[in-house]
Order: sequence, then structure tokens, then C-alpha cells
Amino acid sequence: MLTPHGGVLQDLIERDAPIKNELLKEAPTLKSINLTDRQLCDLELILNGGFSPLTGFLTQKDYDSVVSQMRLADGTVWTIPITLDLNEETASSLQPEERVVLRDPRDGASLAILTVADVYKPDKKVEAKKVFRGDPEHPAIRYLFDTAGEFYVGGSLQAIHLPKHYDYTELRKTPAQLRSEFLYRHWEKVVAFQTRNPMHRAHRELTVRAAKDKLANLLIHPVVGLTKPGDIDHHTRVKVYQEIIKKYPNGMAKLSLLPLAMRMAGDREAVWHSIIRKNYGATHFIVGRDHAGPGSNSQGVPFYGPYDAQDLVEKFASELEIQLVPFRMVTYLPDEDRYSPIDLVESGTKTLSISGTELRKRLRDGTEIPAWFSYPEVVKILRTSHPPRPSQGFALFLSGLPGSGVGALSYALQATFNQFSGARHITLLDAASVPKANVPFVTAELVRSGAGVIIANTEEVYSPKEAANLKKTVSKAGSFITVSVETPVEGSKLEYTAPEDAEITTNFAEESINVAIQRVVLYLEEQGFFKF
Repeated sequence: MLTPHGGVLQDLIERDAPIKNELLKEAPTLKSINLTDRQLCDLELILNGGFSPLTGFLTQKDYDSVVSQMRLADGTVWTIPITLDLNEETASSLQPEERVVLRDPRDGASLAILTVADVYKPDKKVEAKKVFRGDPEHPAIRYLFDTAGEFYVGGSLQAIHLPKHYDYTELRKTPAQLRSEFLYRHWEKVVAFQTRNPMHRAHRELTVRAAKDKLANLLIHPVVGLTKPGDIDHHTRVKVYQEIIKKYPNGMAKLSLLPLAMRMAGDREAVWHSIIRKNYGATHFIVGRDHAGPGSNSQGVPFYGPYDAQDLVEKFASELEIQLVPFRMVTYLPDEDRYSPIDLVESGTKTLSISGTELRKRLRDGTEIPAWFSYPEVVKILRTSHPPRPSQGFALFLSGLPGSGVGALSYALQATFNQFSGARHITLLDAASVPKANVPFVTAELVRSGAGVIIANTEEVYSPKEAANLKKTVSKAGSFITVSVETPVEGSKLEYTAPEDAEITTNFAEESINVAIQRVVLYLEEQGFFKF
């Protein structure tokens, strides 16, 4: 049985507030660890009770049990490893029973003190296979091997205070606060809705139907921690949610934000989400088709089956003490100007729908998004945050050996682009003359502001791995396009490694620089960045 508690922080408040002062005095005397963004999200939900019954990061005994059995060592259902991953140097400096202060990486604030229970090296191959099904393209598996530390540290936490947030503070309710509010409002049944995407009319319809079916109220509970790479930023989404919540019958729905770092773990994650929503006071939870799945791999093979999540939540339903509400796909009936569950639509009835791909295309092209699909207020927010391609920034990364023509092409492209009428401003960054540490941030900010940036890797300053990291950073702000200049250079002792994912290639031993310019311009026009 999963009985939610107030969390480590609430326990401190209820016991003795002076203990907090003692912890604050102790913190400067201890070793400290600056948390990663994921660890910061996990810590907040341990401290506030969102991850109840956890009171710290998993020890090896609990970790092994969660990975293999989807339960903590005591038998309690828990499906996702919540671990404090560290590099070898930091982990090897810690000993059992040692106390360590965990700090907010943004301002260095002391958040909690960890009493180390154990330090262990996980078998990541087993974790990847058991928890995420083993596909190396799964984003969580990539994180596991490319980003996460090699060692895990388990232990209990003593809270000092929660991480500070300066945005939407009135919407960031703790589990105890939400449960208290539901009690005050006499909400006996609450259906929780998980989302990491903007909501449109279809989402409003399906959640209202779920509430009516269960004679319940609604908790719109979107994730604003870490989601799938490439998702729309949480500021845009929260503005959308604030408009959508106005469209529900008065008193039916409540909006609250969840500081969760998603793993995109499909069926296991659906069970995890159910536990979290139980802790926040929900009695019912909507589980969608391919819930928390990252889609398909590069071969088009889905990481999870469409109903795996619903099946696993149903398997644990009695222990979770939260009822599954299967997501019912709805479609628009234009002749009746209403939405209806797809399974209730008679054969031959005219229906309309817009896929996520089509929506992104319409935002990119600036074409109409009809009112039957989304509310005008929502469309306005999306268009502001995601202007059409002619108004978007982009980065061109020119890669090649010294003397291959990278420098000449970069200057020629800058001159060509800047002469276009009404075009965005184009900035040229020579990677050899700009501090490498500054390039990702500067490029991302320029792209985010709508500028075009040409990065000339004239001296092959960036290795393929460094170029991939640069692309990862800049892609969060806009489009990153690689141009591979593959001109052989006589007498060069360097060996050029052409980027495998280059969108454009050129070789000045085979074509002129004017042809290369035309190739780049036509590609950008095809992608919608320029209109002639």
C-alpha cells in the first residue's frame, strides 16, 4: 500500500524548525556536491514528498530490486531508479556514514544533507535493458552512457529547503499543499492529466469527458522539469495551460506544475507517474496511448507498444491505490461542430484532425491553424514562441581542413545572405579566434533572437565530438545545419573526418565556390528560411 507522506521537508517543519538552523550551520563544514539538472528535479520531489515513500537516493539494495523487480527492497512498488550519479573522482572520496551537502548548481544554495549509505558501480547494461528495453537510441540510455556518472551514491536526506523557482510560483504546489486544497474544496475524486506538450481543444475535450465519466474534478499536471529533447520549452507551454484552464467549466479544473525529470520510460514511467499523482492527491490518472514513450528509433521501430503503459498500470492498480483512466482518442466532426471519441464515430462520418507533424509544419510555414483544432489564444502564444521559418534564426557550421576553402565560403555566404532584402542579420564567427567556451552560448543566443550565424571551423578547432556537443546546445535554440567542405589539401598532415550528419557537402576540387553558395542558398530556401 502506498500512503503518501509530506516529504522530507514537511517532516522537518513538523518536527522542529531549529533543526534547520543546525543543518545550515553544519553545511559549510561538509564536502559539497553541485547537482545536475536531473538530480535537482529528483531532489525536489524527494524533499516535497512527490517521490514518497523515498526519503533519499536509492541504495544498491533498493536499486537492484527496482531494476529487476520494479519494487523497492521492502516490496513496495517503484519502477524508476532514482540515483545520485557521480564521476569516479567524486564518488571515491566518499565513505559510508559520511555527511555531504547537496547544492543548487544555479546559486550554490545548500538544499539538503545526504548521509552516505553506500557507493556502488551499477551495471548500466542491465539497467538499460531492464528499465528502458535496451535500444541504444533511447534518450534515457544515451543519457545513461553519455552523461550520467559511473558511480551511484545511496543514502537518506535531511532537508534544508526546496530549490528556489522564480517563475510561476503560484502554480508550483507541493503534494501536501494540493492535498490540503482538494480537501478544502471538497474534491473527493480527482482525475490527473499528465502532459509535456501544449494542450489544444482535443485535450480539453478528452479531460472533460474523463472527469464526467468519473464524476470527478481535474488536475492538469504538466511536467516542467526535464522532458524529451526537442520538446517545446516550458514557458511557452505554461502560457498555453494558463489559457486552456480558462476553457473548463468554473470550479472543475486545477492547474499545477510538476518539477519532474522525465525518463521517457514508457510503461515503467506510467506506473511511476501514477505513484507521483497519488502522492499529489489524485484518485484517478489518465494513461495515454504510448504514455511517456519517446516515439520510434531511426528505423521506425517504436520503443514501446501503444498499450504497454496501460497494461502495466492495470497490473499494479490494486497496490497503487489510484484508478487507471484509459486515454480515449477524440476527433473533430465538422458537420456537427463537436469532438467525439473515435470509437463512437459511425463509419462514413466526416472527421478532421491535425497531427503533431502537420501542426509544426503550419507553425513553421505560417499557414492557418483552424479554430476547431486550437483556441486562437493558444495559437497566438505558439506563433510568438515559434515564428515561421523566415523569421527564425539558424546556425551554419562549416567544417573542413585548413586550406580547404572553409574561410572563403564563410565570408562569401555572409555577404550573399546579407544582401537579401528583408533577411535576418548574419553574424560570422571564426572558431579559431573566438574562445571555444563562448561559442555555444553566443551562437544559441543569437539564433534564439532570430539571427543567422555562420561558424567557420577554419582550423578544425572542433573535433567531431565537440561539434556534436555544439550542435546539441545550439539546436535547443533553433536549427543547426552542417556544411562539410571536403576539398583535399595537398601536403596536409591532418586527416579530415567528415561529419556523418552533414546536411550539405561540397568539394572545391570538383565545383566552384559559386556552386557551393548556390547549394547552401537553395537548401535554406527549401527549408523555409528564405523566401524569394
